[in-house]
Amino acid sequence: MLAFSKMGHIRLGADNSEPQYGFFSWIAMLFAAGMGIGLMYYGVAEPMSHYVSPALPTTTVNPAKDAQLATFFHWGLHAWGIFGITGLTLAYFSFRYKLPLAVRSGLYPLLRHRINSPIGDVVDVFTLVSTFFGIATSLSLGVVQLNAGLKHLGILNENNLLFQSIIIVIVTTAAIGSAVAGMNKGIKRLSELNILMSIVLVLFVLALGPTTFLFSALSEGIGNYINQFADLSFKTFAFEKEGRSWFTNWTVMYWAWWISWAPFVGLFIARISRGRTIREYILAVLFVPSLFIFLWMTVFGNGAIWIDQHQAAGSLSALAGDADTLLFAFFEQFPLSTPLCVLALIMVIIFFITSADSGIIVMNSIASGNKSNTPLWQNIFWGFLLAIISISLLSAGGINSLQTMTLVTALPFGFIMLILCFCLFKALRTDELYRLSNIPYGSRSWDGRHWPERLQQILTFSQKQDIIQFFTEKVRPAFEELKDKLSQNGIDAHIEEGQSGKFSIELTIPHDKINNFRYGVAVEKHTISNYLIEDENTPDVKTGIQYIPVTYYSDGRAGNDIQYLSRNEIIADVLREYERYLSIISDDNKSIFFIDKKRI
Repeated sequence: MLAFSKMGHIRLGADNSEPQYGFFSWIAMLFAAGMGIGLMYYGVAEPMSHYVSPALPTTTVNPAKDAQLATFFHWGLHAWGIFGITGLTLAYFSFRYKLPLAVRSGLYPLLRHRINSPIGDVVDVFTLVSTFFGIATSLSLGVVQLNAGLKHLGILNENNLLFQSIIIVIVTTAAIGSAVAGMNKGIKRLSELNILMSIVLVLFVLALGPTTFLFSALSEGIGNYINQFADLSFKTFAFEKEGRSWFTNWTVMYWAWWISWAPFVGLFIARISRGRTIREYILAVLFVPSLFIFLWMTVFGNGAIWIDQHQAAGSLSALAGDADTLLFAFFEQFPLSTPLCVLALIMVIIFFITSADSGIIVMNSIASGNKSNTPLWQNIFWGFLLAIISISLLSAGGINSLQTMTLVTALPFGFIMLILCFCLFKALRTDELYRLSNIPYGSRSWDGRHWPERLQQILTFSQKQDIIQFFTEKVRPAFEELKDKLSQNGIDAHIEEGQSGKFSIELTIPHDKINNFRYGVAVEKHTISNYLIEDENTPDVKTGIQYIPVTYYSDGRAGNDIQYLSRNEIIADVLREYERYLSIISDDNKSIFFIDKKRI
């Protein structure tokens, strides 16, 4: 509902901010960090397991169809809803409220300045622990499958802890290198590569497998998922005792896994989502990965079940309990099975690296208080600590011990997530009240005087020298006059030039506990439309570029073009904004937006 509400247009950042990454890169990174290794491990194994051992074996009419439904339920909108709401909360408070990118920041509407107290520290500790074991579980799945794949290809002789430990150390070292390289050079490129390889693998299996059946199964599976969505969401097998074990081992385990992953994936998605609107964020994060996962699980899961029924004579279903090797056994049913297995291994390695390097960045961010320039050794420390913990847990009991730790660490963060949802709703309501604030009385519009001069201004496309003249003759004198008048009333104001690396000038009124009032004018370079240049009945344009003086304010709202204002009109415009600023600060329902978080 939030995506389609009037709040859906709000940007995760200032109103004029733009997305940092292109849509494909953005989707590739959140997908690779979120579920990459899990899809490789469970793509064939989970549907086959539900097919062989359904939740209610005595009443199941079509086990293949029910297996697909259960898999969609575990990997679809519910999982990405958990990731999405966590990431949205963190991105909103970080980019909109200018708070650190940390879970504690999401509690700001309740705690205010106390987010930097021991309460905030406790929240971040739970977040770090939950993140750590969520990532460790994911990486352990990857290393177990990687070990099995290497054995399947004859590169290794057996599956044991020594080989798995060596793989963890090697891949974690590569992940540290990727994390040190940064988002753009490391994670972004690896994520794009992996999503492309995933598409190639899906298309290959789709083309050489039972194509018509798979497309039909995908359509029917999505329809079945939509029809059963509400029932699945609330089903706990309270009246079906024989299904409780299945529910605990699968559904509850996934709920815990997604919650334990939520701070990790949420923080990572938030970090790469600056500039997106809330509507764009929700629709993309919920539906794009879910639809691809539905395609993936149908192609691999239903494809394996179909081959098991029609070609493999039950050999795949016989391996339902051996999830480590089931994917490679599935590929053996296709031509070019060896290259397919090699491609799958490469994908597991890259998914391993992208999950680990994004996890290292997130854990380092949580532990360092979201500092931008942390020492190199911190990334190395978190990487090797992750490797050591993964090896220790594998030696203590394998995947079962990791899943137990996931359940334990997910519970406290589940309660934190409920509080985060409440805080997000409260903050969005405040944001909407702020955006709907009426412009206070005090501004005046042009009344038509000196219209020939105004017409000449409209017909002229300003160049640099025109803007310099405008700043010299109108903006600065207006600011100087206002500064003097404010000083006479006991208000200290400053005039500064060249802020933010732009040709600009701003009037600032500093404060101790609230954000400074800022009214600035910066020069923006605009390209003039070719339609205007080529049309005969339009003003003459000497170049295809014009320079426009645009205002900017304390709160990041989109500014206005003031190139046609006189000196007195500029003064009136500043006073209008100052009156609005004071009006909002004096209203207790809206003042939270202007609290200076850096001075808390």
